[in-house]
Amino acid sequence: MQANSLAPTLLLAMPQMTDPNFARSVVLLCRHEAEGAMGLVVNRPTDTLASSVVLLDPPAQRDSGLLAWVGGPVEQQRGWLLLGYDPRTPEAMAVGHGLYLSASADVLRLLIEGRADGRTDHRFFFGYAGWGAGQLESELTASAWLTVDVTRALVFETPGERMWEAAIRSLGIDPYALQMTGGVH
Repeated sequence: MQANSLAPTLLLAMPQMTDPNFARSVVLLCRHEAEGAMGLVVNRPTDTLASSVVLLDPPAQRDSGLLAWVGGPVEQQRGWLLLGYDPRTPEAMAVGHGLYLSASADVLRLLIEGRADGRTDHRFFFGYAGWGAGQLESELTASAWLTVDVTRALVFETPGERMWEAAIRSLGIDPYALQMTGGVH
């Protein structure tokens, strides 16, 4: 990660963000480099079971009820695991603040089968949010996003539908007092 990287941080969409992929979104910025940036929208759960959108071979022996979350509009056929612990697998990538990204089928199997030792600090996402070189910086300059420090409690314990408001309030800001003009539409 570069010294001037914003990652890891949470990006909070300003109210004027009208793109349906990002309206009222909370994005965990996982990578931020000169070539671009990558993150996961962490406040969009679905009612879809992860087991119904992934093909494990052999099939899972049981289903823990792990839900799939929409991680963003890019490559929605691709799955990601966000973990609040190190899964100790070679493909796991440290994001920061004790958070790890993985695409390991073995780790996913453990989570789907409910063999995560009682842990609840994990999410399965499909898709991700991506920005080309300079794109995120332009959006930040246009006041499209607020930034807030990553907290595990916000990411793993706050219900998706309340996360955006809770994150903005953590800055001491009333989300309903935010200006509704300018920014990226």
